[in-house]
Formats: sequence, structure tokens, C-alpha cells
Amino acid sequence: MFFASDNWAGAHPNIAAGLSANAGGFSTAYGDGALDQAVYQRFSEIFEREVAVFFVATGTAANSLSLATYNKPGGISFAHRESHVIEDECGAPEYFSGGSRLHAIDGALGKIDPHNLERIIGRFAPEVVHWGRPMAVSITQSTEVGTVYGLDDIDAIASIARHHKVPLHMDGARFANALVALETTPAEMTWKRGVDIVSFGGTKNGCWCAEAVVLFDLDRAKELAFLRKRAAQLFSKSRFIAAQFEAYFKDDLWLDTARHANAMAARLAAAIEDSASAQLAWLPQANEVFAVMKKAEADRLMAAGAAFYDWHRPHGFDGHIGEDEALYRFVTSFATTDESIARFEALLGAGSEA
Repeated sequence: MFFASDNWAGAHPNIAAGLSANAGGFSTAYGDGALDQAVYQRFSEIFEREVAVFFVATGTAANSLSLATYNKPGGISFAHRESHVIEDECGAPEYFSGGSRLHAIDGALGKIDPHNLERIIGRFAPEVVHWGRPMAVSITQSTEVGTVYGLDDIDAIASIARHHKVPLHMDGARFANALVALETTPAEMTWKRGVDIVSFGGTKNGCWCAEAVVLFDLDRAKELAFLRKRAAQLFSKSRFIAAQFEAYFKDDLWLDTARHANAMAARLAAAIEDSASAQLAWLPQANEVFAVMKKAEADRLMAAGAAFYDWHRPHGFDGHIGEDEALYRFVTSFATTDESIARFEALLGAGSEA
């Protein structure tokens, strides 16, 4: 019953097999091998246009380098108050860009409110040297609280970014989970809506260690190549990242694993909703589920072997949380099983009976 994070899951067997299949022999280093080139081409096919792809080690590196690509003196990037780039990157975006700032934007349940974005970004007139100037807008898809920006939502935010002549970045650590939830295509969820650069995550969805920056603005690619090297993110044996992505994309494995994770989240949410000992905080849209329960009940579940985390109240959540209660996060993955959901459901039922 491992619901603490999709980072806890191992590698999908197909991914592991792909690594093993490419472990021997020799290949050109630093991203110039035949397998690397084939995977770059596969990314372009998936996004239905030519893209520049840069493998990196972590989502933190992908997000930080994405924003640093559009860095300017006095630059300010705008992101949701509870976004990963603001709350969980330990200042890496500011560090990689040499001192740019992040400005928090409010919005209900993890999603930027376009009206708040327009109001705040409009305060920073780019010609006023004292205030700093808009540099980028970043959205998280899916969000830190398991919600998903619809295509219309992305359109609205992209329109504001275009109006203020700044790029739109998408933090796609759970890109596939959002994609299958919307039943759309990578192109429709990104550049066709006005997204300029994507942090494309594979690690949470079955890969061992596979993250990439996908850049639609090819004129910026040369600059990003130097930024990546300076940030110590250029793999010498990059074929091992390429091997993961090759297996990830083969026969749409990445979409299947995301659908499975989302389906497991829906089952887990149903179990919580039917329980008398926990309350579903809001409906999940991807693979994260949030519930309110008594702290003693959470302790009982954890002692019985369930792994999950307590969570802070997100902006826009108006549900009641008592003094003896807390909000908890549950995350499902490609490795979550029906049996683990059934065991957890039985534990919840036992708590209700007690």
C-alpha cells in the first residue's frame, strides 16, 4: 500500500529491459549517438513538429533550465503559489538563472487564476527598472494537488503570456497523467495552445531516471545547450536516458502506464468516498488523491502498512478540517495494484467498524 509518491515506484519492466538491451557495446557520447538521435526524432513525431530535446537528470533541473533559457536581468517568472517551482525546488530556478525571481499567483486547487495572473503581471511594467520585468509564466500539468488545466485554461493563460510578450512554460512532471485525463494529444496540450517550453517527465511514470526539456523555439536551442552543460546536466552516456525514452514511447507504454495510475487513483478515491472514516477532499483528475481524516485514523493506517503523506491546505479549498484532523495525499503509479487498493479499502472499513 505505497501511496506516498509515484517516485517510490521502481522502473517498469520494459524500461529495465531497454536499459539492459543497450548496456553493451559502444555509442557516441554526449547525446550524439544513433539511439539519442532516434529518440529526438520520436519526440518530434509525438509533438507533431520539430522540437529540440535536452535530457536532464531531474525535474528540478528541467524546470530550472527551462526558466533560465528565457532569463533576463531583473526577470520575474510567475507561477502558482503552491507550484513545485516555488515550493519544492530549494531556490534552484533562481540559482540557475543567476538571480531572477519567482512571483506567486493565487488560484483554486493548484491552478493559476487567469484574472489574478493578468492583475499581477500587469503591475510590472517592463520599462520601469526599479520593479523588475516579466520573464516567463509557468504552469504545472497536472498540478501539485492532482487537478488538470483544461485546454481552455491553457489558452487563457497563454493569451496573457503572449500579451505581455513572455514565454509559457509547462512543468510536466506528470505530463502523461494530465494528457490521458484530457484525452488529447501532446501537440494540442502544448504548442497549439501557446506553450513554448516543457519539462517532460518520465521518472514518475515508469522510467528509472528520464527527464527532458522540450523546446519548441528552436532559435533558443543553442543557448540551452550551453546552459545545460554549465549546469552539469549533460550526460556523457546519454544513451541510457535515450534507452528509457525509447522503451517508454514504444507501443504507447507511457500512455498505458499513465492510464493505469489514473484509474488506480479513481478506485482509491471511490474507496475513500465510501468510507465513514475518511472524507474525499476533492475529486481527483489525475493520479493524486486528497482526503481529510482524523490524525489518529491516519496513524492507524500507517501502522498497518499504508504509506502516504500529510499535506497543507491548498488555496481555494473551503472544506472543513477539524483540530483533530488533517489533509492527506495519496499518489498512485504504474506499479499500484488492485490488490493494494483492496487492502487499503478493507483497512478503511475496519476503521469505520471500530
